[in-house]
Amino acid sequence: MSTRITVNGTTTIVNHSTVGSMSIVNGSIIVDGTTIASGLSGIVEVKWEGPLASVQSDAAVTCGDVQGNVRAAGAVRAGKVGGSVNAGGSVTCDRVEGSVNAGGSVSCRR
Repeated sequence: MSTRITVNGTTTIVNHSTVGSMSIVNGSIIVDGTTIASGLSGIVEVKWEGPLASVQSDAAVTCGDVQGNVRAAGAVRAGKVGGSVNAGGSVTCDRVEGSVNAGGSVSCRR
């Protein structure tokens, strides 16, 4: 299985046998334990094309469906979340199967 990850316009193909986990911490993007980009600052745009198990970020997160958890220091906007959401800001999601912990408002369909 492969996933296309585009960081600020540069695309990387990541081959993995399980659904990927992504962390964006201290200016680095780490996928399944491997750093694919580092030294990032300012506004960083990441486009993930493929299944996503979980997301952790020291900034805000905007993403599609996530099978596991989403953890962000800022706001979270997501599709369906199979786990829990923990956000320092507001949370807007289609559906969250687990719990929601937000520093701001919460708006979810279910």
